[in-house]
Amino acid sequence: MSASHAEIPVAPAESQPGSPPETLSDGLVRRLETRLRTAQREWRAPGVSAGVVRDGELVWSAHAGAARLGDDRVGDGPRPADDDTQFMIGSVTKTFTALAVMSLRDEGRLTLDDPLEAHLPGIGHARVPIRQLLAHASGLQREPVGRIWESLEAPDREAFLAGVGEAEQVLPAHHAFHYSNLAYGLLGQVIERLTGQDWADVVQERILEPLGMTRTGLVPADDRALGYQVDPYAGTATVEPLFTLNATAPLGGLWSTVTDMARYAAYVARPDDRVVRPETVEEMCRPIILTDPEGWTGGYGLGFGMGRRGERVYVGHGGAMPGYLTGLRVRRRDGVAAIVFANCTSGAEPLALATDLVEAVLDLEPSLPSPWRPERPHPDLAPLLGLWWSEGSPLTFFVRDGQLWSRLSEHDPLSETRYAAAGRDRFRAVEGRERGEVLEVVRRDDGQVDRLYFATYAVTRQPLAFADLRG
Repeated sequence: MSASHAEIPVAPAESQPGSPPETLSDGLVRRLETRLRTAQREWRAPGVSAGVVRDGELVWSAHAGAARLGDDRVGDGPRPADDDTQFMIGSVTKTFTALAVMSLRDEGRLTLDDPLEAHLPGIGHARVPIRQLLAHASGLQREPVGRIWESLEAPDREAFLAGVGEAEQVLPAHHAFHYSNLAYGLLGQVIERLTGQDWADVVQERILEPLGMTRTGLVPADDRALGYQVDPYAGTATVEPLFTLNATAPLGGLWSTVTDMARYAAYVARPDDRVVRPETVEEMCRPIILTDPEGWTGGYGLGFGMGRRGERVYVGHGGAMPGYLTGLRVRRRDGVAAIVFANCTSGAEPLALATDLVEAVLDLEPSLPSPWRPERPHPDLAPLLGLWWSEGSPLTFFVRDGQLWSRLSEHDPLSETRYAAAGRDRFRAVEGRERGEVLEVVRRDDGQVDRLYFATYAVTRQPLAFADLRG
């Protein structure tokens, strides 16, 4: 029924060399499995599978119900899922499409401000930038032209591209978040045109192989989980047909497993250079547009959605296809993530359950902080350290992990700034407040530091009025 300590390596852990990965207590494991089983019953889903990742390891997984219901009349009983059972992940696929686009951006083969026509000459909606397509901010209609969700017959490449000219821009760009499967179909075509390869091959080479995701792809295995529609009144289950997405695969066509998605979630939480640069993942996980402009509880970046619960912000994506619902949630700051699959068309809320599972780990058994160690001497930074003043307010400079930082307030982490050297007596803010701005060191004739300038504001050792600075 469950594997409470399935320690499958998915990324380098942050623990000390030779130390075993942290495992979850029996009490927390029982709480997670209780939540999973309760969800499966309340959702009336044939099966629900889930996994939790912490610090690069799949530390818990469980499966309630059945991947295949079988038929008792012919002696074919239910078949449970395991960590390698494939489910269709639906729109979680969009995050893979976005990563492929960003890998091409990192290589200099496109920019996010490129209009569609730069890569798809003669296409409809030619002036829409790639950035807007990634963020669901283009205003393009939700679906490709045609009624593919009734016929379950997706267009091939030629038919898809031919239909783009008939599609509407239903809202002005950036007017509001407007989810668009059409947009991600177009991004798939941009990838294919730039690389000369099928979208699936690009995803395989650039994402799946580097992350070791051997059970993820467009073509499911024979032992996949079957998808069902459950009648809301009779409670009977009907097997849903397979849906081959053809040219629309980039918007939702991948199949995956708990094991593989754990590897993926671990990469999103603690990225390295295997797929894109770590700072690129950071860029993708920053909101571009609010999905909930009234409550400010959700946003969308470059392929990843964000959801706020309390003071925590999670990134990830949901997915829905006939017979399958998926939720991926990652708390990047804490290195904890969850993946949830349900093999039903409707009624389940896997994204909410994934958030519940991550939250339970963070609340009940947060990761232990690493010990503080004294810093090495940094003679070049020593003259900059300590209390300074700017605009009448104190500004403290200090060293953390060998790097120069400043803070406005001891009690507000949002007031902190990290700097990187950018030449002699010159630093650039690379994290936190006023990111991107320059910190300039000004010296007297004897070489001693006289003052600093941050984003052109004077920073002095004594609190001075603006009137004093004029002299």
